[in-house]
Amino acid sequence: MSGGDLTTLLLEVFRRRADRHSPAEVMRRYRSDRFVVPAPTSFTAIRRTEDALISALSDDFEILVLAPVLPLAAHSAVATVDPRKVIATVRGNEVAADPTNALALEASLRRSLALATDPRSNVPVRLAASQRVTRAQHFNAPGMLAHFQIFGLVTAGRDTGNRSFEHQHLDEHLRFAARALAAAGAQHTQIRLTCLEDASSPVIERIRGDLAALPSVCVLEDPDRTTGRGYYTGLCFKIYASVEDQYLEVADGGFVDWSQLLTGNRKERLLISGFGVDRLAETLTVPPTPDQSPQRWTFT
Repeated sequence: MSGGDLTTLLLEVFRRRADRHSPAEVMRRYRSDRFVVPAPTSFTAIRRTEDALISALSDDFEILVLAPVLPLAAHSAVATVDPRKVIATVRGNEVAADPTNALALEASLRRSLALATDPRSNVPVRLAASQRVTRAQHFNAPGMLAHFQIFGLVTAGRDTGNRSFEHQHLDEHLRFAARALAAAGAQHTQIRLTCLEDASSPVIERIRGDLAALPSVCVLEDPDRTTGRGYYTGLCFKIYASVEDQYLEVADGGFVDWSQLLTGNRKERLLISGFGVDRLAETLTVPPTPDQSPQRWTFT
């Protein structure tokens, strides 16, 4: 059956099912379906946290308003995410589960257009977005939600040799993280770097030296990390914020091969970062700005 015929069939099936649902049944489903209930985090806390993150973002990044759905297999074809963890739609799409997937698609499209004009283009694409996402796997742990807000960053570009792309843009992402968490009310920030291949070791050493002077920031190596292997390439990181003398994980990121797969060019590089907005909003006290409007950092 073709994709178009399958969509037509499924639309008719769900139309008939919807026709049989009474208002009482809709209310019953609303009471029991974890995907549709409002978030427990207050709007004001989430908004203040987003504003704090935006205030720390340099003008080099373009902030996008992402669509709530992506093409089918956007999370599994390149990002190796189990399709059962993503909510598919009858129209051949899937509900966004992570903004970095959509940002990677847009960044790769822009890089493809740049490469069509100049096959050796090395102009980076820097994109950011805050998005409410939904994941289908069930968690019993407290604080694990079916839908939540993620602030994501991606930087796409070309390998220029000597791991210079990796060094420059990892430094940018981690400096943003330090500024953002400080703006969000964190007293201390801990960055844990994990080397996934020997060739990335010099990058980690340079980054540790570059960030050593940042106030209230500790950069460590985490060789025993098990999560993210097979998902990230080269190196990855986790970021923790101190809350009452305890460190809480609030961000995750690293290098991925998605842009190579999406553009068909092995010289392409992509770095992603994701920050849990709900977790930050629930655990950190964001100092309100006088006019409640975010001001982005200016760099000279």
